[in-house]
Parts: sequence; C-alpha cells; structure tokens
Amino acid sequence: MLHILLAALVMSFATSAAYASCAEGHVDLRGSWGQARFSVEIVDTEETRAQGLMHREHLPRAAGMLFIYDAPTEPAFWMRNTLIPLDMIFVDPTGQVTRIHPDAIPHDTTPIPGGPNVLMVLEINGGLSKMLGLTEGSEMRHPRLDQDTALWPCE
Repeated sequence: MLHILLAALVMSFATSAAYASCAEGHVDLRGSWGQARFSVEIVDTEETRAQGLMHREHLPRAAGMLFIYDAPTEPAFWMRNTLIPLDMIFVDPTGQVTRIHPDAIPHDTTPIPGGPNVLMVLEINGGLSKMLGLTEGSEMRHPRLDQDTALWPCE
C-alpha cells in the first residue's frame, strides 16, 4: 500500500510537470509508463561528481541528484560511503534513458558501468524506478540538454 501511495505522490508531480517549464532544479521523465518530475541537485564538476550522495542519510522521495558531464562519456559509479540504496538512470545526449541500474547497494565498491554515450546520470531512491515503471527508452527533459537535438525539448 505504501508503494502505491508513493507512486501516486510522484505521479502527482507529473501532472504539473507536463505543463511546467524546464528548470535547472528539476528533471522531467516520460514514457509509456507515464510521467514524473524530480527536484534535483546538479553536480557538474569533477569535485562535486566525486562526492555525489556520499555520507547522506536521507534523500526525499521526489528528489534526486543529476550528474552532468561536459561531453558524452562512459561513466562508472560505485557506492563507497553511500548510505542509502539508489537507482541510477543513465541518459544520452538526446535525453533518452539508455540504462537503469536499480537498487545499488550501500557501501558496495563494485563498479556500476553506465555504458557508452552518457551525458547525464540521475540518482533517485532505490526501487523508485521500478515502482514507477520507468524503462530504458524513456525520455528526460532538462534545460542543460541540447534543445535542438533533445527528444523532449523544453518549451
């Protein structure tokens, strides 16, 4: 029952997300499963990307961290010093979700590869992508994507 309520909460953000403009502090996702909006903290330097969500004890349900690279790359993540399980959503330069790594295990140092051509990585609470039904091929909207090539450009 809690999962249904949490999904409804995140999906309620989606209703407003469909009509809201893009904003640096938000990510919109859509697919055949529906839509969702997350408030995000941007990490776009080597230093902030290295820190990520380490040492944090809580991440609000409708929040996440958006890792943005200067150019497409083939990133690998680990969970060293990360205290909460996370879903990692890897996104290409067009905003298409190319890979989802669900439920990354806290403190695990096993590399989590993102695959090639990744421009952004969204980290959200572990299990949330499955609860929403988020799939590879879904689309992300954010103003830092090239709006001329984005699958879902800002309006």
